[in-house]
Amino acid sequence: MIERLDEFMARANAAYYATRDPFADFTTSPEISQIFGELIGLWVGCVWQSMGSPNPFILAEAGPGRGTLMSDALRAIMKALPACRTAISLHLVETSARLGAVLAERLPDALIHKGLDDIPQGPIILIGNEFLDALPIRQFVCRNAGWMERYVDNGQFIERPAVDDLPSHPVGTVLERCDGAAEFIDQLSCRIARSGGAALLIDYGPSESAPGDTLQAISHGRFSPLTLEPGTADLTAHVDFAALAARGRKAGCSVSGPVPQGVFLACLGIHERTAQLGKAAKAQDALNLLAATRRLTSPEAMGGLFKAMAIRHPELAIPPGFPA
Repeated sequence: MIERLDEFMARANAAYYATRDPFADFTTSPEISQIFGELIGLWVGCVWQSMGSPNPFILAEAGPGRGTLMSDALRAIMKALPACRTAISLHLVETSARLGAVLAERLPDALIHKGLDDIPQGPIILIGNEFLDALPIRQFVCRNAGWMERYVDNGQFIERPAVDDLPSHPVGTVLERCDGAAEFIDQLSCRIARSGGAALLIDYGPSESAPGDTLQAISHGRFSPLTLEPGTADLTAHVDFAALAARGRKAGCSVSGPVPQGVFLACLGIHERTAQLGKAAKAQDALNLLAATRRLTSPEAMGGLFKAMAIRHPELAIPPGFPA
């Protein structure tokens, strides 16, 4: 069977998430430290206030995994802004039936949807942490004869002449395009521009658009040789933040970032919160907290590789975590 790369990637990741526990293969920021989700919760509370404290409002998460981020966020919101917690109508976008069952048990007041268009209308704050990177990509390679597009044929890459109009590049250049991310941002941005709200998107990728092959496979906790056997690894690619930011602005929204995750979390107070928790913790627990924060914020680790970007209604102020 011959499939375009994005079609193969969609099928492969659907099989992977349906049959395997992804958290046995990789660890996301909310799983590293509870502080991550707590700070996101406080970010939500601040943005809600800047929106005029609507009641009700929709709090949504795309790609919520097993609900760790949202659980930590809701706990922080309840403690700091109980009125915000009361106003929340909770919605999750998750296509995996297996993860959906986990979420239904952990967050029983949440409504689970297959897509953004299933969420009711109204002011919204949406969180997407490591969501965009798993959306299927297309790859184009510049050859002497012109642009070729990558397909998968029985576990092997093949190339066919591209029908898309692509800009001139040196021979050998690889361009990636994520139609799913573009469509998601278009839909989300139009909704925010129309009904109010904001979105916080955190993922890995460069701040500026750049050519290159970023498709990778994650298995058994580490990057592995790219496998074209569906369901055996999580296939991801870097997020083109600059392109998505341009789409958000085109839809009528204001965009902040992308900024490195370490900068974003530092602005939200992760170092102060780590020190506060460490004072009340046992020595080893305090060291573990410090190590987790360093992993999340260090420029050489997730703090540099991951970026944060906010899309918001143009009447809202710049949200916390983003330098003016």
